[in-house]
Amino acid sequence: MTETNQQFFEARPESIGQARDFTTMTLAGWGLHDRVEDIRLCVSELATNALVHGTVADHGFLVRLDADEEVVRLEVHDSRHRHPEARQAADTDLSGRGLVLVAALADGWGVKDRTPIGKIVWSCFKAAGGTTA
Repeated sequence: MTETNQQFFEARPESIGQARDFTTMTLAGWGLHDRVEDIRLCVSELATNALVHGTVADHGFLVRLDADEEVVRLEVHDSRHRHPEARQAADTDLSGRGLVLVAALADGWGVKDRTPIGKIVWSCFKAAGGTTA
């Protein structure tokens, strides 16, 4: 089984919840229940980063999910080349923990440039007994 689904979201705050719902429905439709909560949290963090730091005027972001028997790959595509970096937020910071959470929950994550513009922030999640792709 190899599955792919993607959806474009407008650059507005309510798109974060819509991206979570899209992810949940897609994984359920594929019969994938392992790691759903981890993947939902990561899509929230990556979509929020795309909305706040990765979109330019009138450009939203794309969420893509790919799955096979071993791995679910989550990608969030946006329109800026600036690569995010995980950092340790101070206890009093109200934000800045998203990529640390992604790194803790995912079995791998990274960033790659997208042609002609933007970047893809991806994360992978092993299925039960799977290996990282």
